[in-house]
Amino acid sequence: MSDNHIPAARAIGIGAPLTWLARGWRDMLASPLASLLHGVLVAAGGWGAVWLGQQAWLLLPGAFSGFLLIGPILATGLYELSRRRAAGANPGVGAVVAAWRRGTRPLVGLGLLLFGAASAWVAVSAVMFRLYVAQPIATLEAFLRYALAEQGTTLFWLWMLAGALGSALVFAVTAVSAPLLLDRRIGLAAAVLASVRAVGDNPLPMALWAAIIMLLTGLSMATWMAGFLVSVPLLGHATWHAYRDLVDAGAWPVRD
Repeated sequence: MSDNHIPAARAIGIGAPLTWLARGWRDMLASPLASLLHGVLVAAGGWGAVWLGQQAWLLLPGAFSGFLLIGPILATGLYELSRRRAAGANPGVGAVVAAWRRGTRPLVGLGLLLFGAASAWVAVSAVMFRLYVAQPIATLEAFLRYALAEQGTTLFWLWMLAGALGSALVFAVTAVSAPLLLDRRIGLAAAVLASVRAVGDNPLPMALWAAIIMLLTGLSMATWMAGFLVSVPLLGHATWHAYRDLVDAGAWPVRD
């Protein structure tokens, strides 16, 4: 695929991510019910991952982090809310439902790609802990104590390193590809490459953006998922504005 078939990336300033958050906050306040609904669903998914970990602790590390990997697709409705608000509309839950019902083959393809990555990470995590954890672990508390404070310290950091590398790849692929696919008639490969280009051409601002996402995600987890009620809609709306600032997609027709 030639560069002429990939949307160009715009250069942004180091403080752009803070601007995206401010715009995302305004979008969230403009459509509070539809926005917070996404946070409720993600929080429920997080609680489900914790429950799964209590039933089968080997699946906990991969299940929770793998669930977070599909976040860019879960935020599809938030992109639509921001898109319609930018067009002068006052969207609500109906716009979210319409976005999911409309769907597009490339967007579905991206969702399947992320689901495959998440499933693979669950399997890799389970294998790592099965091979290296010598003592029986029956509860979530015992798993955390082993991973963070006892013999599992080295394993924990190896797992963190593998997760960081995988997350960096997923971040580059999905930073703007999902809102681009929702907004424009463009193929999956071109959207993914446009996302990678946008990240590569703006390393410092996008590193800050990735750090903000990690920080808000960590804080949300530390509050037993309650923080996701706000962080998910905030980051979802902000991602739409990141796409609009980063990608020059004017040559591609708007998706109805």
